[in-house]
Amino acid sequence: MTIIQMLVRQYAVCVYVHGTRKFDTVVADYHEPVKRYAAENYTFEQIDNAFVKGHITEMEYQQTIAYTK
Repeated sequence: MTIIQMLVRQYAVCVYVHGTRKFDTVVADYHEPVKRYAAENYTFEQIDNAFVKGHITEMEYQQTIAYTK
């Protein structure tokens, strides 16, 4: 499947910033690119806030943080 960067960015905004989507509603092929995008473009506080608000699970949080290293 071809990954479209515009969709990666949009999914990341919806999941991490607004909480209007969960990863179970995001196409599976986009999960890792979205996590990588969030890790590279969002602050730790934004990612942490997404976890605290319940937008992402603990596992998704850990997987996203792993891309920051």
